[in-house]
Amino acid sequence: MTSDTVSAGGDPRRLLAETRGLAHRVRVAQRVTWLPLLVLSLVMFGAIAVWRLSDPVLSDCRTLPDGQVCKAWYPSMQIYWWTASVLAYVVIAYGYLRVARARGLGTRVLPYVATGIGLIALGAVFAGAWAALGAPGYPDEPSAFVLFVFRLIDPTSAIGLALLLLAWLERYVALAVFAVVYLVVVLVPVTFGWGEHWGDNWQMAPPLAIRGGLLLLGAAGFALAQRWRSR
Repeated sequence: MTSDTVSAGGDPRRLLAETRGLAHRVRVAQRVTWLPLLVLSLVMFGAIAVWRLSDPVLSDCRTLPDGQVCKAWYPSMQIYWWTASVLAYVVIAYGYLRVARARGLGTRVLPYVATGIGLIALGAVFAGAWAALGAPGYPDEPSAFVLFVFRLIDPTSAIGLALLLLAWLERYVALAVFAVVYLVVVLVPVTFGWGEHWGDNWQMAPPLAIRGGLLLLGAAGFALAQRWRSR
């Protein structure tokens, strides 16, 4: 990246405006927004296969008049999310650092990467504690608050929260809007009624596919926007 310097002529307001303009140009040049969206979408689609092939660990089963209910825990999914997410953020950090070196710029991606990994780890801790302690009772239908908490500590929610931090670091309004839309899709959640009767082995496929598809579309959109700006 190159820029021509122009004397501010001793005008502090003009000097401040030029400094802000240069800082904005640097932030724009630093952006590789499509990369985290693409990598994390692949992690999301990979989770579908892991969920399909995973078997739950059942405990504390209770007999009901129409069957039985048990606590279910999917350790393979937790291992997958932790491993795949850490690897994904390492790839993202490497990509940002490589682009920064190629453009002769610094980068502030490390706070984003550390936050993403930290949120995934925190979600894993909460999920493990929930599985170990268990919620009191076995309600036929969990309350709306319990379902919201589950979605909030879900690794897919951590992705949205980390994207909000990246939007703040890059001062990127479009990414912030995208992150909010993504979080709405996760926390509502939006499924369009797709796959409601697919059975337990496929029950997570529709929401994961929708969230992964949204990230993939976002990656394509931001890549096209960056290419258009670079012309």
